Amino acid sequence: MRLRDNNFQFLFPADSGRWLSFLRIGLGLQVLLYVLFLDRDWNLLFGGQHNGLLGRDLGDAMTFVQSPFIPRLAWIISCLSKVGLNENAALALVWWSLLVLGGLMLMGLFCRPVAVVTWFLQLACAKSSGLLSYGADNLTTIGLFYLMIAPFPDPWSIDRILRKRTTNDPRLLGFHRRVLQLHLCLIYFFSGLTKCLGAGWWNGNNLWRSLTIPPFDVLPIHWVATLGFVLPVTGIVICLLEVTYPFLIWWQPSRKAMLFAICAMHLGIALLMGMVLFGAIMIILNLAAFWLDGKSLTSETALANPQPSQHTAESLAAEKIAAEGI
Repeated sequence: MRLRDNNFQFLFPADSGRWLSFLRIGLGLQVLLYVLFLDRDWNLLFGGQHNGLLGRDLGDAMTFVQSPFIPRLAWIISCLSKVGLNENAALALVWWSLLVLGGLMLMGLFCRPVAVVTWFLQLACAKSSGLLSYGADNLTTIGLFYLMIAPFPDPWSIDRILRKRTTNDPRLLGFHRRVLQLHLCLIYFFSGLTKCLGAGWWNGNNLWRSLTIPPFDVLPIHWVATLGFVLPVTGIVICLLEVTYPFLIWWQPSRKAMLFAICAMHLGIALLMGMVLFGAIMIILNLAAFWLDGKSLTSETALANPQPSQHTAESLAAEKIAAEGI
């Protein structure tokens, strides 16, 4: 019985929902950065055979091989062509739609439908970009999926003000957050384990290639060469940081230190390699999953372990005495 209760408390902790507000705001900023960064190259990236850099058909074909049911831009362009919009106009409509949806998500207006449509469009763009998509696209899709199924409205949204209520079940909020936490632990553990299995992270070769190969060569190569002796140590630290993440992030005394270290690592990736979108989405997911201030932690603990009132205690005592008498 006690084991079952402990498992229930772990999987369904009471939560205030502030993490969901942070996730929504962070993903809104992420979507806005995504479309603004790709503004000039949007048609070049997602254009068809005659307009695109590699041709959207390649990405669509790769996606179709994986599954014919995965959303892709070909669906949207085909539907819009039936109402007279050509490819460039359809792509422009997708760009403007993501821009507006990112703004609505940032404000917390129409949270559920906005999250669903944004997830669909972002996934279609990520899959149609084919060989040019990378981890930031996949992790943004993951974040939007969690947002899509999350219990709304969250505490800091305009929807909450309009409806004058928030999610009634704090344990449902806690369950969604717990799943996100476990998902991040799996991502980091297997990412770190994969790094540990190869020699490139132990001798610094992978870091050297990462910092010197275009377009990630933000730092001058002679700076990287001068600090070459630091690369093996940094590679080992990254491996150990990711492998130990699922263990140290749960231990309360080490949680803040681990969270700071992992966010600092992703901030370094964003600044030193120019991978701003990847660094941003990882920091957003980590802070949404594990960051807590003292006030919210106290409130969540109080929600998870409510103290019975005097009347409730007396009623329970009377029921116990009556049961023993029977």
